[in-house]
Amino acid sequence: MRTRVAVTIVILAVIAGLPGISQIRGNYLEARNAEVYASHCFANSEVGIRGNLAVMAWHVEQGSADGILLDGLSVVAVIRAASTLGDPFSNPYPVKSVLIVDERAGPMQREALMLMAQNNARGLLTDVVRTEALPIQLSFDGSVHDRRATLVAGKTVRVETRQILDSDSLCHLDDLYYAPLSILDHAMPAFTIHNSFEGAGLNVHFSAPRRSSAYVGTFSIGRTHTD
Repeated sequence: MRTRVAVTIVILAVIAGLPGISQIRGNYLEARNAEVYASHCFANSEVGIRGNLAVMAWHVEQGSADGILLDGLSVVAVIRAASTLGDPFSNPYPVKSVLIVDERAGPMQREALMLMAQNNARGLLTDVVRTEALPIQLSFDGSVHDRRATLVAGKTVRVETRQILDSDSLCHLDDLYYAPLSILDHAMPAFTIHNSFEGAGLNVHFSAPRRSSAYVGTFSIGRTHTD
């Protein structure tokens, strides 16, 4: 137990951005059960009713934590909040979450991936009720402005997005209503074709397709070496 605690502390310190570490960079996908790109009148109609469920996913393109290589690995979080996430007039807590790590990752890689997600999720992953390792397929196609994203985590999570089109507009006064749930370098709203969770731990299964409820973005954590 002491060995695992020590390893966790070292990885956490590295991910927090101490000098001399390798930078972790990659792509990010988020999909909620409420519109994030919509007119204010429509978004207001969902507040307190929807928006308490979300899938967050990080894919590391390149990087390591204290020599633990994370290239090509992914981690997924599914969260259930008490109310609408991002509502400035309501507290979403308590927020419970399930973390899914890439089954290809070794024990230390899994620990590093989970800590990376927790430290990049604005405090939403402090109460993790379940962790599991599954095959994760997380792909991004196109430029950052029109990127399509696809996520499949075993038989538990499935998300598919595409670029938002003019025909998706609800009343042609659409704008960004909620900010991304993760700390990102760049993000673009996206249209959710499919968004579902069929796993255990949160006492809920959900499907929330066909809405402008996603973000696709890029992230970077830590500092590059400065010799």
